[in-house]
Amino acid sequence: MFATFKQIFYKKNRDLLKRILFTLGALFIFKIGTAIIVPGVKVSTSGMSFLEVINAMSGGAFTRASIFALGVTPYITSQIIIQLLSADIVPYLSELSKQGGVGRRKLDQITRVVGIILAFLQGYMYSYAYIGNGTAMDYMLYSLILTAGTALVMWIADQITIKGIGNGMSLIIMAGIISVLPNMFKNLWVELATKNFLGLVIFLTFVLVFVAIIVGVIYVESAERRIPIQYANKSTSALGKQSYIPFKLNSAGVMPVIFASALLSIPQILSSVLKKEGFTLFVQKYLTYTDGVGLIIYVILILAFGYFYTFMQLKPSELSDNLNKNGGYIPGIRPGKETVTYVKTVLSRITIVGATFLATLAILPILFGKFSNLTTTISISGTGLLIVVGVALETYKQMESQLVSRTYVKGRKGRRR
Repeated sequence: MFATFKQIFYKKNRDLLKRILFTLGALFIFKIGTAIIVPGVKVSTSGMSFLEVINAMSGGAFTRASIFALGVTPYITSQIIIQLLSADIVPYLSELSKQGGVGRRKLDQITRVVGIILAFLQGYMYSYAYIGNGTAMDYMLYSLILTAGTALVMWIADQITIKGIGNGMSLIIMAGIISVLPNMFKNLWVELATKNFLGLVIFLTFVLVFVAIIVGVIYVESAERRIPIQYANKSTSALGKQSYIPFKLNSAGVMPVIFASALLSIPQILSSVLKKEGFTLFVQKYLTYTDGVGLIIYVILILAFGYFYTFMQLKPSELSDNLNKNGGYIPGIRPGKETVTYVKTVLSRITIVGATFLATLAILPILFGKFSNLTTTISISGTGLLIVVGVALETYKQMESQLVSRTYVKGRKGRRR
């Protein structure tokens, strides 16, 4: 790692250095935006703890009622919806997904339009939770500002992807999560370590668990199940190395947690809009994911979405077809239905482990908060760390690959001379 950064700063890789500086500048602009409160609207953010995942992804902008409160969440939701509809549900979208680069660009445009529409709808729903007794114009104004904020964040993320380093959307989310960590540790120190010896012990336990989560996330993010592949017209010795299909232990990433949190947040938002005492009590008793039944439902939803998203991304039937077209097969497994069944079995087994790990990360801050009686502003965000570590690893790999390609190009130019 240190050798990679040394190459960037000391080997005159100016182009890559400019990309890194551009990325940092864009993320700084995003951070400034998270501190700008929506003008002209008086908000109340009390009771908004049920949206902690969204708040963490937006860098705390959600609870501050910032212009970037929604962040890139609407775009992510839109992306998932379009991917789902492209799976032979909407014929037009299915055709676009099979048209290569041109089709992907059209799908991306559709995803962005749907994302803006979702941003407006989500902004309008959240405005009822933010604004106590506002007028229709207050709700509309707030919705439009949040929509414009989401559009600007999407543009910043695009600029990072094009002119910077790494995936812009992922880096925006990572920056939001990292920005809330210093304040969290400061609050933790004030609330625990400065009171008594027991508080100091709890603080140190928190730090140790935090480090353990990082180590566990790195291990899980790096873990993969490799399925060996043989090609009919090539031998392993001819290739020089074994070909394989890598399946990550947690192929779904953090999406199941975002899905589950968003789904459970809908009744909370409706209760704040409808203001019916019976419905509000029902939601608080059975659909609050920090207590009893709600927590069990939360875990079940994460496991279910883990399976759903994994099989939506990694389609065994398509994988089998692609292997057949390229003359490849899994040793000991017949092409066709047998290959599909084998891949489904492997995916099911590793998804059990990955989804269970993800659910554990999601409920860990809840359980820690229960036992330590910490405020909702202090939590071990396991899912947040999953995002941070995953994005950091991917960005680092991209930097390494660019350095390797630049070294290769320079080496070829030197030999020509």
